[in-house]
Amino acid sequence: MTYLITFACYGCHLHGSESGSVDPAHNAPGTPILEGNPARVASEGQRMDQSPYHLDQTRRDAVLEAIQEVCAHRDWRLLAAHVRSNHVHTVVEAEVPPERVMSDFKAYASRHLNRTRLDEPNRKRWARHGSTRWLWKPQHVSAAMQYLVGEQGDAMSVFEDHEI
Repeated sequence: MTYLITFACYGCHLHGSESGSVDPAHNAPGTPILEGNPARVASEGQRMDQSPYHLDQTRRDAVLEAIQEVCAHRDWRLLAAHVRSNHVHTVVEAEVPPERVMSDFKAYASRHLNRTRLDEPNRKRWARHGSTRWLWKPQHVSAAMQYLVGEQGDAMSVFEDHEI
């Protein structure tokens, strides 16, 4: 199976932000996202016990390296990845549920970042869940890869499998 997996850094995408967001009731492609809700943003911000986490170039490169490492270790095929300053996108083929893939990506990335000693080991880095979309057709995979590599603004830490 092929998946588009996206997860955000801790505190960087609060529900109700003006830029729009999704929740379990507002996450189907092509459907409206949540309206801005300053009260919800404030409530979520008050529940945070650490500051929002952002990835600089060193951290982005470490996260990309960790994602490549877990894919090699688990025999998953990484088709594309783009590690941004506040979120991560991947397109990956794996024979396990996408939630497992995302969980392993976060765990490996956290361990890799801990080894760099750039952050405290108890630093919260990732939002609680993320987006796990199944890509059923080759054109869906191609579109997802184009979105990751070509439509995210300036390239940050990017991987693309050119053997497709």
